[in-house]
Amino acid sequence: MKKTSTRLADGRELIYYDAGDDKVRDAVDRRPLDPTVTTSEVRRDPLLGDSVAIASHRQGRIYHPPANECPLCPSSGDRLSEIPDSSYDVVVFENRFPSLAGDSGRCEVVCFTSDHDASFADLTEAQAGLVLEAWTDRTAELSHLPSVEQVFCFENRGAEIGVTLGHPHGQIYGYPFITPRTALMLRSLAAHKEATGGGNLFDEVVARELADGSRVVLSSENWVAFVPYAAHWPYEVHLYPRRRVPDLLGLDEAARTEFPQVYLELLRRFDRIFDGPDSGKEGAGEPPTPYIAAWHQAPFGPLEDFEGVNRDDFALHLELFTIRRTSGKLKFLAGSESGMNVFINDVPPESAAQRLREVASS
Repeated sequence: MKKTSTRLADGRELIYYDAGDDKVRDAVDRRPLDPTVTTSEVRRDPLLGDSVAIASHRQGRIYHPPANECPLCPSSGDRLSEIPDSSYDVVVFENRFPSLAGDSGRCEVVCFTSDHDASFADLTEAQAGLVLEAWTDRTAELSHLPSVEQVFCFENRGAEIGVTLGHPHGQIYGYPFITPRTALMLRSLAAHKEATGGGNLFDEVVARELADGSRVVLSSENWVAFVPYAAHWPYEVHLYPRRRVPDLLGLDEAARTEFPQVYLELLRRFDRIFDGPDSGKEGAGEPPTPYIAAWHQAPFGPLEDFEGVNRDDFALHLELFTIRRTSGKLKFLAGSESGMNVFINDVPPESAAQRLREVASS
């Protein structure tokens, strides 16, 4: 992998990740951009104890542009985009409309391919491996920023999720705090460790799923994917490396090598969930499955609030889920979910796992 860092016209950082060492990345951003101005502010809710990012400047961000005006495609002739060069393998740049910036953290965009009409599932294993290298590198770099305590790599796919740019891409957030969801995991981890005299809750969850087997979607030498026992979403898969590590940096070479094969298979299965006779006649012509793919990594900030827990107790894992519950129907977060954070799942986890096994690549 070759990494080349440059600056856009408004001063934001842009980094090319190339599979080969022979690429020269010296294209200049020719757009007449003013310096980026952000109004990000993090406010803490005194009742819930969580944080909210106030970012009014995001109201002006680009919204569903036509394909010929896509800001994530390479620049071509007089059509200038966020990527100055005429092609790229993988590219990362600071978000022009960040939710978090400066002392409040950092937001980056990750473009998986220059092909506007592709999706992550269309990538080759080599391309997916390069994205993994970019995620890992950015995790390492952002972890050193004084304003960042936790690094979150994720992809939103599909207009139903709220994606406003159709080009295949994801994002990386560097939070200035430990997120509420991670804090919940750390508290459960600490309580279990104390109650069992040192047991690791993540290890036991994975071991139970493997022993039961009914919710395992696929397993390999280095990875295991399963629908969790108490899945929140209709189709939700958690992907763990078999050797527990706290973050992407901890993955060994064997896990890195095998990841693209495993992850691409999961994504392709997600696109087949609602196809075929078992999905009902509404499944015909179903658009690609909308999903969120989210990497959970140990925070880099202090863990004093979680007594007895250190970074190595945390288990890196990816959560992949869709908001579609059946053909043509979405799972909306209604009163119980939005008002009380109590999820109601219409699809039994065992049935979801069975369906994801049925649509395996032949």
